[in-house]
Amino acid sequence: MDLKQHIRNVPDFPKAGILFYDITTLLRDPLGFKTTIDLLSTPYTGQGIDAVVGIESRGFILGAAVAERIGAGFIPIRKPGKLPAKAIKETYDLEYGKDALEIHEDAVTKGQRILIVDDVLATGGTAAAAVQLIRKLGGELHGLAFLIELLFLNGKEKIAAESVYSVLKY
Repeated sequence: MDLKQHIRNVPDFPKAGILFYDITTLLRDPLGFKTTIDLLSTPYTGQGIDAVVGIESRGFILGAAVAERIGAGFIPIRKPGKLPAKAIKETYDLEYGKDALEIHEDAVTKGQRILIVDDVLATGGTAAAAVQLIRKLGGELHGLAFLIELLFLNGKEKIAAESVYSVLKY
């Protein structure tokens, strides 16, 4: 199955000059969704991952499904002010501004093997912030998995020391 054929391109979203890769059209297709999760999960099956961290919001969809598939727990990383208990925060740059992520301070235990999952690796700011949050909590980062990697934005440079796996590359 050619997953790229099921991804809608939306120009000028969330602002002018940005081409947004909308995966909702892929996820609504049963075979597309299954294939996506198969491809994201396979490299991590049997790797002793304790928990999958999904980054808000599409990382929740993909990460939770990957966690279930590989027999791991799921931990959300959210935008500020969305978590109900005490959280730690990491600020980062986006290709179109600044943002921040938060995780519950008790979400990861020291030495826990963590896989970070998100939909897109663009400039790497979001991924780098997630890595920093996991490290602050003492987690052992096993890798990062993305559905899409935008090669022209060089996002891997911000997470160069990490193991990065991408299903699709643009």
